[in-house]
Amino acid sequence: MESAQPTQGSLSWRLSSHPITLLTFLAFRVSSLLVYLFGVIFTDNMVLIFIVTILLLAADFYYLKNIAGRRLVGLRWWNEVDPSSGDSSWVFESSDPNTRVINATDSRFFWLAIYAQPVLWVALAILALVRLKFMWLPLVAIAIVLTITNSLAFSRCDKFSQASNIAGSALYSSNIAGNLASNMVGRLFTFGRS
Repeated sequence: MESAQPTQGSLSWRLSSHPITLLTFLAFRVSSLLVYLFGVIFTDNMVLIFIVTILLLAADFYYLKNIAGRRLVGLRWWNEVDPSSGDSSWVFESSDPNTRVINATDSRFFWLAIYAQPVLWVALAILALVRLKFMWLPLVAIAIVLTITNSLAFSRCDKFSQASNIAGSALYSSNIAGNLASNMVGRLFTFGRS
């Protein structure tokens, strides 16, 4: 009997275009949760759990923001501060859809993991409140802030990317950009002549 081959977009890491990046991304995502859960259940050493969980959350934040997002879904974001005014602005970057095709499996894993982890941390915050374990709330709050920041930033980056792709394809498909450029250059050379 022949086994069914998984289709593109299914949750099988073997279909990934970047399996090492995907597995490392998932390992960071899961490890902070597991260290927190098993640490709370099996040990009373809060300092050790706190430090290891924070280090894993920081590594996850960095890896997702700078490596996994770019390689798995072609998205990157960062925050720039204007030194003269102190104003902060978000910068979103996406790969060119004409040169890079995003693997459906990578994309599905990425978006599922990026939205599931904040939900799990919120559930753990509620659990800490119900069990009256208030000393764990700062750690859970830090985890929620880091995971929601990445979730929101990548969501905005994706929306920005989609809007840019739509606008870019509209300009290039109807040759509006070329017509505008040639009309402007033509007007520069005919300015003042009647």
